[in-house]
Amino acid sequence: MAELNQDSGKKGKGGKVRSKKNGGKVDLTAMVDLAFLLITFFMLTTSLNKPQAMDVAMPDKNKIKEQQSDELLTADNRSLTILLGSDNKVSWVYGQVARPIEGPTVAGYGADGIRKVLMEKKAYVPRVSGGKDMIVIIRPSEKCTQRNLVDILDEMKIVDVKRYMIGKITPEEVEVLKRDNIYND
Repeated sequence: MAELNQDSGKKGKGGKVRSKKNGGKVDLTAMVDLAFLLITFFMLTTSLNKPQAMDVAMPDKNKIKEQQSDELLTADNRSLTILLGSDNKVSWVYGQVARPIEGPTVAGYGADGIRKVLMEKKAYVPRVSGGKDMIVIIRPSEKCTQRNLVDILDEMKIVDVKRYMIGKITPEEVEVLKRDNIYND
């Protein structure tokens, strides 16, 4: 039991003999219990509130500009290009945008939108490409919001797409968005 002892009075020289008075004792057990309870609570809450971040592989900044190419070489039957437009809409193309195998098709975000397409293509691509993974190319336009980019990256994690990249949108792809009426102000 934790307790606090207090002195009862004078300790002077000489004088009369007095009886010793016992001072009151303060029991600190409850305060020690409360301190440990608070420490435990705050340690638990700080371990639960860790920030969550998604790892995105970025290209090396030190590469020589001559070695970098704007052209992306991917197999048509493995690539799915997602163009992020305005109004929380996307346009997706299976294959290359210049020569699509399927699409362009407008979809929204969520389970009935682009997630359904990603799940279908993720199952379909290994069958037609000899067991190789699907490659998703995400191209955000100037009209999409940052929230749209975060949403599409979340969809990549939900569907467990292994290979995806974020690239610059080309003028031809902007024309596709304009044609689909999802490049509005």
